[in-house]
Amino acid sequence: MASSYEKGSLTLPGTVAMGTGVMIGAGIFALTGQVAELAGTLFPLAFLLAAVISGFSAYSYIKVSNKYPSAGGIAMILKKAYGPTVVTGGAALLMAFSMIINESLVARTFGTYTLQLFGIEGGILVPVLALGLIVGAFIVNISGNHVIGAVSKITAALKIGGILVFALVALWAAGFAFQPVRSGVGDNTSAGGFLAGVALAILAYKGFTTITNSGGELKDPKKNVGRAIMISLAICTVFYLLVCYAVGSTLSIEEIVKAKDYSLAQAARPAVGEYGVWFTVAIAIIATASGLLASVFAVSRMLAMLTEMNLIPEMKLGLPGDTQKHTLVYTVLAAGLLAAFFDLSRIASLGAIFYIVMDIIIHWGVYRHLREDVGARASVLLTAMMLDIVVLGAFLAMKSQSDPLIIVIALAGITVTFAFERFYLAKARDNSVEAPDLDQGQFVMKTETRDAAAKRLARIEGQVRGVAKMVGEDRYCVDIVRQVQAIKAALTGLEGLILDDHIATCVEHALEADDLDARREKVEELVAVLGGRKK
Repeated sequence: MASSYEKGSLTLPGTVAMGTGVMIGAGIFALTGQVAELAGTLFPLAFLLAAVISGFSAYSYIKVSNKYPSAGGIAMILKKAYGPTVVTGGAALLMAFSMIINESLVARTFGTYTLQLFGIEGGILVPVLALGLIVGAFIVNISGNHVIGAVSKITAALKIGGILVFALVALWAAGFAFQPVRSGVGDNTSAGGFLAGVALAILAYKGFTTITNSGGELKDPKKNVGRAIMISLAICTVFYLLVCYAVGSTLSIEEIVKAKDYSLAQAARPAVGEYGVWFTVAIAIIATASGLLASVFAVSRMLAMLTEMNLIPEMKLGLPGDTQKHTLVYTVLAAGLLAAFFDLSRIASLGAIFYIVMDIIIHWGVYRHLREDVGARASVLLTAMMLDIVVLGAFLAMKSQSDPLIIVIALAGITVTFAFERFYLAKARDNSVEAPDLDQGQFVMKTETRDAAAKRLARIEGQVRGVAKMVGEDRYCVDIVRQVQAIKAALTGLEGLILDDHIATCVEHALEADDLDARREKVEELVAVLGGRKK
């Protein structure tokens, strides 16, 4: 079931190219018009504030990834914080779903911009071209990491250079003056609308998680994960602002919203004519293609790790190859179905909700369980959480008025995701008790024992923190010792609980088996642990 990934196969430049490939491909070409519709004339500021919030969010990922670099980093962070629980599996799936939704959005954006070359708007050709791009991304990903890194470097250079040329030419044509419309959508935007625009703009930056998902494949990950994330965020912020000012200086807000699926191409037309449109479309094709390529890679790696962590089932369905190949197939199938059949403006909203909810869960887990272990500052974690909650609240408030159905769909999706995880994990644990690993001769702990142990450990953790606080406050020594004795008693009780479970499963099975060596091994192991010595 192992997935194949190459340790140290991604360099720092290649990783930055991969991160910017996802962000610029999604953010500039797919979200500019949608953010402008919500934030009005302040849409450049919405992208800037989204970058600040993403920077705070990145803090949690960087701190944990620096200490525990791993392919599939988000799943690893969740597991470190919450253990192999429903929260871990559910939150990781929300992230994967958000990225798959984003892939569909980017693929349809590719189709929309491509058709501008022929003066065609919408129609059946948009999903056809989107599906073609998704299939192409699958073929490149199946070829291996070295192909992804090489393609990402080339496309990143072309894309960044092309967007820079577009922005400078558009600004030059407008006299380097940002002159948004003074009536209509822009003037009527409220504070809530602006914050809702920020929430949507955050999707433009979430590509930095691609880097944490590939931490185990990055050279010198303890240094380069953080560097790659911050460099990618900085590059994308500069280019987003340049493009926002270029588009805002050429088109009115109403014109941007009307052409929100291809606003950059529309902005190039009054600046330099049809040649500008062709140039912008070419850059859009490169940007969206490279963004989808990198995103498909990241999602397939995350799903592969969730499968290996036994948090989601492995569904081979008769397909050859390893786990990563299977998850790659499922990723492109899901993205293809969304691109073919769904309204992606609404689904983009769903993706934003899923992503921000997952982000809040990450921050809370790091704050509650990992901040001391990874050396994270509580103030930064709490700030990141509060920023997410504020923009998510504003986004939900806005959607409750304009599109309440999307909130219902989001709540249903989150509920179904976590319910599925609860059902799968309960079934997997029950099956593991009934069916031992014959190669290792071991059982997984009973579900009821696991739950009871988790509750006891939570209480013990609170007691230990209480003792640490008492020591810091220079409390009376005897009071501290009594608390330490209470902790020792609690640990003894926990030890007995776990040993009882071990005897009722592993030892009992070995004694009932015909394998004399297995019986002897389990008895010797039990005698050794009861005697306080290693076997």
